[in-house]
Amino acid sequence: MQNSKTMQAPSHKRGNSGTSGARRLGDRIFFNATLIFALLIVAILIGLLIVLNMDAMPAINKFGLAFLTDSSWDPVKEVFGALPAIYGTLLSSIIGLVIAVPVSLGAAIFLAELAPRWLSRPGSFLIEMLAAIPSVIIGLWGLFVMVPVIRNPVESWLGSTLGFLPLFQGPPFGVGFLAAGVILAIMIIPIITAVSREVMEAVPDTQREAMLALGATRWEMIQKAVLPYCRSGLTGAIILGLGRALGETMAVTMVIGNSYAITESLFSPGVTIASKIASEFSEASGDVYIGSLVELALVLFVITLLVNIIARLLVWRMTTVKAVIG
Repeated sequence: MQNSKTMQAPSHKRGNSGTSGARRLGDRIFFNATLIFALLIVAILIGLLIVLNMDAMPAINKFGLAFLTDSSWDPVKEVFGALPAIYGTLLSSIIGLVIAVPVSLGAAIFLAELAPRWLSRPGSFLIEMLAAIPSVIIGLWGLFVMVPVIRNPVESWLGSTLGFLPLFQGPPFGVGFLAAGVILAIMIIPIITAVSREVMEAVPDTQREAMLALGATRWEMIQKAVLPYCRSGLTGAIILGLGRALGETMAVTMVIGNSYAITESLFSPGVTIASKIASEFSEASGDVYIGSLVELALVLFVITLLVNIIARLLVWRMTTVKAVIG
């Protein structure tokens, strides 16, 4: 009996060793697979940057850094500059943010903190559905419904009331930077609202209960307990909306007017990088012309990358300050 037990023990140990070995093999396979996926994303980003740089090389070699500061766009003479497109991209995105951020944060606060449950969930669902509408449909709506309203009474009233400011001078065309900013605001409001609502709902209830226990009103509780706690998340939501606004193409192309010029008036037609590429790439011919459009795409890529880097730095700084204070 003793010999029998002694002989069975090694068999039991070998069984455990085989099972643990299989688990270690599975862990290594899982680790290597996820590592490949992570490196693949980085490789796609680097590859995209390399391909854009190679295709834009004819324009880079011809114009150099002057491409970023020149306002010309003459396919006949093959003279191209990106400044009006960069200006229009930044201006329309800023207008969109100025309109969208207060509306989005207000809607998110209402849905997360004030609305009853029977209204909060359907409201959140409808806002998320608005984000899923294709941009070309929003662009058509903007062209046929929104532009006439912006022309009259919005731009007419702004011109007669605030016409002494350069921003509101000129004839009310309807299409232009203001229309592009409004259409961008409509498109990014659902994104900022949805992300902000989820961030606010992630705030622990103990934060709210502590403020209310101290005698704070509901607004004071939101202002001093909820919003400071989720400030980094709200910043990320706004930057996410800005990234969508910078790269939006079809809807903006339909309502901005596509005039390659730099003007102070929001009523004037303009152009963005994305709309310029979309409207001219199919008819572009010649290495320099195509390279200039690709270089515009490269500039937009860099602008978006810088915006995301700045956003990450802001979120990191806010998180660090919060941890130090805490």
